[in-house]
Amino acid sequence: MRIPIIAGNWKMNKTIKEGVELVNKIKDITNDTDVEVAVCVPYISLNEIKKTIGDSNLKLGAQNMHWEDNGAYTGEVSPPMLKEIGINYVIIGHSERRQYYNETDETVNKKIKSALKYGINPIVCVGETLEQRETGKAKEVVKKQIENAFDDISSDNMKKIVIAYEPIWAIGTGKTASSEEANDMISYVREIIKGKYGEEISEEVRLQYGGSVKPNNVTEIMNQTDIDGALVGGASLKAEDFIELVKF
Repeated sequence: MRIPIIAGNWKMNKTIKEGVELVNKIKDITNDTDVEVAVCVPYISLNEIKKTIGDSNLKLGAQNMHWEDNGAYTGEVSPPMLKEIGINYVIIGHSERRQYYNETDETVNKKIKSALKYGINPIVCVGETLEQRETGKAKEVVKKQIENAFDDISSDNMKKIVIAYEPIWAIGTGKTASSEEANDMISYVREIIKGKYGEEISEEVRLQYGGSVKPNNVTEIMNQTDIDGALVGGASLKAEDFIELVKF
């Protein structure tokens, strides 16, 4: 049985002090839930947040990383750096990284392999633009992203990956794909995984929905047959909202 996973993506929000305050408000709920809960925080906060998490069940994630172990990559952070802190997850291929920082399917694939090498579990984002959806190309786009992202990824490693379907037109816009639309695409993603890795693996991989997930729509989203969790942006920045999401 797949364990639901609710992950907060803080993006470029919260100072270290503010992040510690937020984690202190939410970490205890993770000790009394069957849901896996994670926060993906800015680089500068990772070490202090790790200390704040302590022995609670809250998981920690980064929002990005480079695929190389070291080198002349000013401003980047490497997998060994993240591994030393002791993080559990890293978001890879978020649409904002693709849109603003030229992330490609090729670099996503490199980062997935590098994360897995260091025992860091990737949360891999896929999703289409509004234009692609309106022109009937949404599934074609998502299929290509998945095929390229998971090129040469073994079945054993595939089990460690979380896939987040995030329609780009629903991220930070207040718009949300209907629960049926989200489940339809996520079911399609599971079929792609089944075709590539077989039914057993496809039934183990956890698939999240992301895109303006809030307390007032999370229950409907999580009640869908193939949705195993949510990658949450704005609603993860307020303790009361995030706790409601975890309690869906």
